[in-house]
Amino acid sequence: MATQVEIAAHLDITDRQVRNLLQSGVLPPSKGRGGYDLDGCRLAYIRHLRGQVNGQVKSPEAGDDSEEFDPLLEHKREQEEYLLTRERRIGQQQKNEIAARKVVPSEFAIFSLSRLSAEIAAILDTLPLTMKRKHPDLEARHMDTLQRELAKARNQAAGLSDQLPEQLNEYHDTLASA
Repeated sequence: MATQVEIAAHLDITDRQVRNLLQSGVLPPSKGRGGYDLDGCRLAYIRHLRGQVNGQVKSPEAGDDSEEFDPLLEHKREQEEYLLTRERRIGQQQKNEIAARKVVPSEFAIFSLSRLSAEIAAILDTLPLTMKRKHPDLEARHMDTLQRELAKARNQAAGLSDQLPEQLNEYHDTLASA
């Protein structure tokens, strides 16, 4: 006498498939607890398989509860584990490079450059007044030209923070195409 697990191992199928075959009446019922006839189950299963091959017995449909076996399942699982391990390794490597101060995150670079551009804009803002104080002999037309050119430079410096993400994308695009 055998259990469902022993029948599954003997027939090289899953426990669930054994339960499905018992429910559908393909395998003979047990004769008490753990009392399945191993020889009777094997003979019934072979007859069932022959019937499927001959077309006398309908094979389970795709929507059925029976388990489908994917022969590449183990390979797919190993591939996913490999990819996950590789991503973890790359992430840890990036963290180590940041900790060693070899690289900086792009968010920090954008923050730092935006702050610097604001400071430059403030210096450019006060430059015409400084020039007028130190060089009172400069004519008004020279000061007007200086103010116009500084306004252009100020606007460029002030707009740097908005341009940085776009410039970062352009930089990555040039790396990808190279």
